[in-house]
Amino acid sequence: MHFLVIAYDGADEQAPARRLAARERHLASIERLKQEGRALYGAALVDEKGSMIGSIVLYDFDSLEELDGYLKTEPYVVEGVWKRIEVKPCRVPPIFLNG
Repeated sequence: MHFLVIAYDGADEQAPARRLAARERHLASIERLKQEGRALYGAALVDEKGSMIGSIVLYDFDSLEELDGYLKTEPYVVEGVWKRIEVKPCRVPPIFLNG
């Protein structure tokens, strides 16, 4: 099942530093999931100045519970980067999944 995760960083002054500190662990986690076929697409959300303020990630997990289990270990969650997370079940047509 596909899930679109829309995650927003905190808006406090330390938010960019938290993101930067956790970035390598986050990218390593996403890379592992991509190799497993679980992370299909991702992008940083940016503000009008181009500063990163959040993320979107399209995941493929068997259930919402499985995704929730992963999110409990996601570095941006664990390290307090993402402060608000929306999870939207979705259907991705095959044309977008086959290279």
